[in-house]
Amino acid sequence: MRVTAQLRRIHTAARTTTKALAYRCRSGLIAAAVEQGDLIRTGDLLDRLGADDLKDGHRSWFGRHTAKAYRAAHLGADAAKVWAQHRTTGKWIHVHVYGPTDPALYVALSTYKATRHLVAADFARCA
Repeated sequence: MRVTAQLRRIHTAARTTTKALAYRCRSGLIAAAVEQGDLIRTGDLLDRLGADDLKDGHRSWFGRHTAKAYRAAHLGADAAKVWAQHRTTGKWIHVHVYGPTDPALYVALSTYKATRHLVAADFARCA
């Protein structure tokens, strides 16, 4: 009961503040973990790999491939979600976040045709 009252107060406060702060409050500890680098979004991984020139449509499909790989590895469970501001439209969207070394990210990189070249380049450098 105490947790419910605390959540109610958080949501009430979130409704009366700016959008950025409201979504930050709703995301809570997950947003803090993303800021610290303990969790990453799929777009963050693509930026780190130098694929920031991919169209938004390709980025969202990569995210879908990653979610599918995560569900397959975790018996149908979804990854944690966080509210994030879309990089081009500015709208607030709910996106999955993963651990930086989560195998689902790298399975999706190798199975999605628009990002397959990123994995091949990494293997060539290692060899």
